Formats: sequence, C-alpha cells, structure tokens
Amino acid sequence: LTIVQSLFASMSGVLSHHERGNVHLALALWLGGTMVASTFAGAWWSRSVSSEVLLALFAVLAIVAAGLMLMPPTVVDGESDAEAISFGRARAVVTGIVIGFAGGMVGQSGAFMVVPAMIHVLGIPVRTAIGTTLGVVVLAALAGTAGKLSTGQVDFRLALALVPPAIIGARIGARWSGRVRADVLRRSLAVIIAATAVRICVDLFGRSS
Repeated sequence: LTIVQSLFASMSGVLSHHERGNVHLALALWLGGTMVASTFAGAWWSRSVSSEVLLALFAVLAIVAAGLMLMPPTVVDGESDAEAISFGRARAVVTGIVIGFAGGMVGQSGAFMVVPAMIHVLGIPVRTAIGTTLGVVVLAALAGTAGKLSTGQVDFRLALALVPPAIIGARIGARWSGRVRADVLRRSLAVIIAATAVRICVDLFGRSS
C-alpha cells in the first residue's frame, strides 16, 4: 500500500516541481533508471523476509536518513536552473542500486533516502534534490509496485482509497514548498523521517512484548 501511494503522490508532485524548474531530468533518469531493477529485486525478495525484520530495516534506514538531513548541505541553493547542475554518473548509479534494493525491501520507493543521498553524496542543492527525487521515485515506485503486485502483496480496495488523497496532497505540498526556505524544508523533512522511525520502533517494541 505504501509503495502504491508513493507512486501516485510522486507523479502528482513532480509535475508541480518541474513547473518551477526544480527537477533535474538527466539525474532523475540516471538514478531512477538504476533503481528500477534494484527496487523490483528488493520488493520481490522481501516476501521471504519476516515483517519484523522489514520494520527493523525501515527504522534503521529512517534514522540514518534523518541524521543526514540534519547535517548542513554540501552545496547551498542558488538561482541557477536545475538542469545546469553537474553530477557524477557512476556515483549516481551506485547510489541508485543501494537505495533501490533497500526501498523495495521495506515497501518504499526510497524518497526518504534519496533526498539525503542527493544532498550529501551527489552534492545537489536542497530544492533541486527534493524536486528531482520525485522524478526518481516515479520510476522506482513503478518497479516496486510491479514487484509487490507480482507477489500478491497489494490490497486493491485499500490502495484505491489512498490514491486520490495522495495525488491532491502531493500537489498542494509541492506548491507550498516553493514558499519555504531550503533550510526549513531540510529540517522539516528530517523531523518527519525521525518521527516515522520512532513510530516503527514503537511498533517493534510492542510486537516483541
């Protein structure tokens, strides 16, 4: 359900960010294209892993991602067009493989990992990282959703209920992000990711008890 929601939310949000020039299409294709295969592989393999292990993996990834988002970015946001920003293709491919597989495992397209990776590994400005991540997520979520569908892990009734609100919410959020300072966006995302990690840890503790 999570990866289906991610697919439609990212499709809605990337259109809005692209209109504002915050999407690096070349980077999205290199990173997202690599993540397609690895996300599908992670989603397919996750069927043989217990839900407790998947939750623990999700929590660890979220904690690491939140910590990275609290660190100062390596590149300060400027006024240049996103397409003019350079990046290392080999590094993007390796990053895509690792994040794609992990995201597919935990039922996520990897957005919460892609943003900090773009900022701290690839040296992409915050706003461009956020906008481009949505483009990456569209490709990765397509593969992840296919993997979950092929193994019968998607409840269509619940998925259909999640899609319309996800599309509307992503569109609204993308528009509001243009009015918020980059450092506020980065810290806000860190808080959201950290809160998710805490919630998952609570679930794990409850199961173990």
